[in-house]
Amino acid sequence: MGNVTAAMVGELRGRTGAGVKDCLEALKQSDGDFDRAVDCIRKRGLESAGKKSTRTTAEGLIESYIHFGSKIGVLMEVKCETDFVAKNEEFKQLARDLCMHIAAAAPQFINRDEVPRDLIDKEQEIAVAQVKDKPQPVLQKIVTGKMDKFYAEVCLMEQPFVKEPDYRVKDILAAKIARIGENLVISRFTRYQLGE
Repeated sequence: MGNVTAAMVGELRGRTGAGVKDCLEALKQSDGDFDRAVDCIRKRGLESAGKKSTRTTAEGLIESYIHFGSKIGVLMEVKCETDFVAKNEEFKQLARDLCMHIAAAAPQFINRDEVPRDLIDKEQEIAVAQVKDKPQPVLQKIVTGKMDKFYAEVCLMEQPFVKEPDYRVKDILAAKIARIGENLVISRFTRYQLGE
């Protein structure tokens, strides 16, 4: 597709929040393919998020969510760099969406670094036992795949985001960091379920 129109740039901006120049460049790189252009913008967001990840997050908010029927509830602390962003409606909506995700997906940890070593060892042992008859190179690949699946079940950042299952929570967070322009960090959360 040769020509990129202003309407295409406007639509991509509306969907991603990226600047005009970034949207135009992404559409040109993807030959006008909208989905590929969105992926291109998101990948750039990941790069941008990486650069901001070392910046201090001293502001933020605590968000709560009670699921319909009052059987599941979530409390979560999300941090940002400035009070201005903490009061921003887009940031608050992200926090609400993440609380709903936690209620639905029931992660146990924020990321891989929080998973206790004994739990990792136990899961690896189970994975190896399930495929122990396979040749070594194949065995290692299967075990790695099983461990990635395990992390996707128990780690918030690895889970497919409930509102956009094609993207993981860490991808959604990275895109939001790129859009807002500040480091955003999920500090902690607690998920309550009646009877647990």
